[in-house]
Amino acid sequence: MKSLTTKEEEIMNHFWENGEMKISELQALYDEPRPHVNTLSTLVKILEEKGFVAHKALSPRNFRYFAKVTKDGYRKSSLKDVVDKFFDKDYLFVVNTLVKEEKISLDELKELIKMVENQ
Repeated sequence: MKSLTTKEEEIMNHFWENGEMKISELQALYDEPRPHVNTLSTLVKILEEKGFVAHKALSPRNFRYFAKVTKDGYRKSSLKDVVDKFFDKDYLFVVNTLVKEEKISLDELKELIKMVENQ
């Protein structure tokens, strides 16, 4: 799966949180100063080309857009990409790094093991 820029991810978060919408509805979700409709249209078109968004026509020039990729699907794909690229596809190396960097405690790791065992 392709990666998202910061702006694209922001738009996708709006789709994931709010569901299907028109560009004008997307624009209304932003604080002032809101991005221009043309800017949002261009970004949504790029997201469509990347396969993250699709649309349905309400009329010849009126569309509703929706996410084709779930947030969970994107999250899993992004994690896999990071592990593949920076940790030589070694998930144990990732967990070891998290423990060494104190991002996850040994108690949390033990809790995680219990959670996995109980699945």
